[in-house]
Amino acid sequence: MTLTIGVDVGGTKVAGGVVDDTGTVLVQTRRDTPADDVGKTRDVIIELVGELAAGRTIEAVGIGAAGWIDASRSTVLFAPNLAWRDEPLREYVSKAVGLPVIVENDGNVAAWAEFRHGAARDADDSMIMFTIGTGVGGGIVLGGELMRGAHGIAAELGHMLAVPDGHQCGCGRLGCIEQYASGSALVRFARAGARQEPNRATALLDLAGGEAEAITGPMVTAAAQGGDPISAEAFAQIGRWLGTSLADMAQILDPQTLVVGGGVIDAGDLLLGPTRRSYLDALAQRGRLPVAEVLPAELGNSAGVIGAADLARRI
Repeated sequence: MTLTIGVDVGGTKVAGGVVDDTGTVLVQTRRDTPADDVGKTRDVIIELVGELAAGRTIEAVGIGAAGWIDASRSTVLFAPNLAWRDEPLREYVSKAVGLPVIVENDGNVAAWAEFRHGAARDADDSMIMFTIGTGVGGGIVLGGELMRGAHGIAAELGHMLAVPDGHQCGCGRLGCIEQYASGSALVRFARAGARQEPNRATALLDLAGGEAEAITGPMVTAAAQGGDPISAEAFAQIGRWLGTSLADMAQILDPQTLVVGGGVIDAGDLLLGPTRRSYLDALAQRGRLPVAEVLPAELGNSAGVIGAADLARRI
């Protein structure tokens, strides 16, 4: 049995774990992310790896980072929620810990984890995963390998165009699917519905102290689970947009499996129900052709650590 370390670096936390070749996390730890300080973030990663490696024979280290990673999987070109700009992360960490290191985009590592050890483990060729959180991310596996693109920044699924001249996206474009199928979109739809029809959002407004602008994502989920109509409709709206994007990807790449993950998936069928209906409605010839099933992700918050560790095993 070989052991590798996976590290998941986000805007608020750095999580790490020792993972065996079955995808089992044997031990894990976490630190807060000093997101505005490049050196301190790097030091936190090195400290965490050192702690996890102590007394163990570790083969390699994989790091998943929320940002654009170059094609050699060594440099963080840009990280929107961290201070990294052209940061040679692999070199720094490898020298400090004395182990081979690989750096990969966080959406890619989560997708790889689900392909190898999670919802898509029965697929042997291809999978597309959308992660629905504050934004929309994802990853693509084709021919059993991550699709990374010529420059290492492929599979930015949240930035496919959904609505021409639509809502402004953080990437600078207008109308990206991230603005219509994310946790942020869920809150925007729910707030708008509560303002327009407060009599149909009584449970939701009760949770928000009567203020539509105080509505949060967890409130929308809780109210929808309790039968609040406006909250359920907000989920239906993001599900409709997500389903059409899944259909687009199915018709372009014909994957074996489609996986939906991220924090919003905790809502279960509130999201997956309308997503699957929209997906099938968008595939006009689905009765004539086989199409991928839409599955919920299984690995939750451990996906980043498991995927990074498994990719490290392939260095």
